Amino acid sequence: MTPISTLAQLLSCGADDDIAIAAPTRASLTFGRLRDQVALSLRQLRKFGINRNDRVAIVLPNGPEIATAFLGVASGATAAPLNPGYRAEEFEFYLSDLNARLLIVAQGSESPAIAVAARLIIPVLRLQVDSNQPAGTFDLIADENRTGSTADGGPAQTDAPDGAQADAQADAQADDTALVLHTSGTTSRPKIVPLSHRNICASASNIGNTLALRAEDRGLIVMPLFHIHGLIAAVLAPLAAGGSVYCTPGFNALKFFNWMEDAKPTWYTAVPTMHQAILGRAERNREIIAAHPLRFIRSSSSSLPPQVLHELEAVFKTRVIESYGMTEASHQMASNLLAPGLRKPGTVGVAAGPEVAVMDESGALLKNGATGEIVIRGPSVTSGYENNPKANSEAFTNGWFRTGDQGVMDTDGYLSITGRLKEIINRGGEKISPREVDDVLMDHPAVQQVVTFAMPHDKLGEDVAAAIVLREGKSATEKEVREFVSQHLADFKVPRRILFLDEIPKGATGKLQRIGLAAKLGLG
Repeated sequence: MTPISTLAQLLSCGADDDIAIAAPTRASLTFGRLRDQVALSLRQLRKFGINRNDRVAIVLPNGPEIATAFLGVASGATAAPLNPGYRAEEFEFYLSDLNARLLIVAQGSESPAIAVAARLIIPVLRLQVDSNQPAGTFDLIADENRTGSTADGGPAQTDAPDGAQADAQADAQADDTALVLHTSGTTSRPKIVPLSHRNICASASNIGNTLALRAEDRGLIVMPLFHIHGLIAAVLAPLAAGGSVYCTPGFNALKFFNWMEDAKPTWYTAVPTMHQAILGRAERNREIIAAHPLRFIRSSSSSLPPQVLHELEAVFKTRVIESYGMTEASHQMASNLLAPGLRKPGTVGVAAGPEVAVMDESGALLKNGATGEIVIRGPSVTSGYENNPKANSEAFTNGWFRTGDQGVMDTDGYLSITGRLKEIINRGGEKISPREVDDVLMDHPAVQQVVTFAMPHDKLGEDVAAAIVLREGKSATEKEVREFVSQHLADFKVPRRILFLDEIPKGATGKLQRIGLAAKLGLG
């Protein structure tokens, strides 16, 4: 079977009358209507002068429209979804860095991106929704206050020859850029990651194969859809299998079980902090859980503590699949397996798409059992960062992409991540994996959530700190927690500072972030 290599091919997989997109309080959108919506979006974008590989920034809240807008834009141009929570200064950076040709916002939106687009002379289109129409349908209307556009509402056309213009408007090809995202930029300037149709379609197929997705499956989307996890695993993978997705307005633990009752999903994918919040409300929603059994639960984007995995499985009575992904791989790189396959808690599973290996600093691949940097290669991996030769020379070695994660592969090919290389704590020359400390702290009966991180130290350079959220109704002192850790780990790994918080600061996608946490919490 020929691999799917464009979004047009991917979206042809579902039967015309089968549901593709569902959402709370809205009629559902069939695959036939979804394909019509994508075609309409492309016609409207062409009217506004947008051609293949032109960058279209999308600033929309979570919901069915951002899913279909992403599909529509990426099918014939380049989609650049941005976090709607950004401030004006951030929009200024991202819109400029991307060289955006157009900005799409919701009708009635007052996003600071609109004023920034005006300053940068980027035309703005308003996404207009008729609530009486199926979820995900919309029209694109020129903003009344747009600048830099022609009289008919589109950006000024180039003077390219007719043949070149026709080629630019032709169907997207496998190596066209479908999606651009920025790296998180926690330690450096964010880098642009261009992902081709071939990249994202390969990853969607990999995820579908790993999870045995089929037309009968429905995924409940709680991940933000400006992030690789939500776009590829939550949206593209189920649609590629002819299945459906239920688009919520974004993660809300208070509404999760109501959505579950309405959507009747067979699975969902989320980050560990979301799973923990869901577990916090599971006890009072046992009837809904029993009435709507899940085929599996997926976790990705950051480490899932084994304690949380086992609690999820006990509560939902299903298998939890932990996967490993990153933007540069179009998301999934490795994954644990569904039954009857082997599932090893504490690992991120076996290679699940691209080839995965472990490399030393000199570029030599290591044998199983040796610790080094995790590297990948394959059809889903980006060809390189945009306009950044220095980053590319550091990131690629002998055709392998260096992930920046430290790990070890066992004799069965199961990968364990021992830490992010930039997150390893260097305490006076002693190297400490914060994940190792996390795992011990999560075994304390009073600990609900934890993140271990480096804090500055005037003599050692760095020392170990931990931020902890306690379980409801439980208590613990810093001394008690430190004594607990000291029973399991060497003294130099025991946190010298423990902070008890109501909530640990998270990134935009709900991930706990170690880098920069000491400064956020006023340490050093």
